[in-house]
Amino acid sequence: MKRKPSLLMRPLGLMAGVAGGLAAGWAFKQMWRMATGEDDAPDATDPERGWGEILTAAALQGAIFALVKATVDRATAVGVRRR
Repeated sequence: MKRKPSLLMRPLGLMAGVAGGLAAGWAFKQMWRMATGEDDAPDATDPERGWGEILTAAALQGAIFALVKATVDRATAVGVRRR
């Protein structure tokens, strides 16, 4: 039987999502800096960058954001259920 989410789940999930997004952005920036030595990842419209670099940056950023989102969503759901 599926339990109905508590009233706390939405506001906590929203706050956790914002914090997770900030953390994911920071983590991506740090990983990109470690991998390339550059402070900023390439923009998709940057004519100075090649396809490989742009797509690699996008894939890394997507993977980090997905991992952080799943972690935050799961931790929030478990925490609210324990309450």
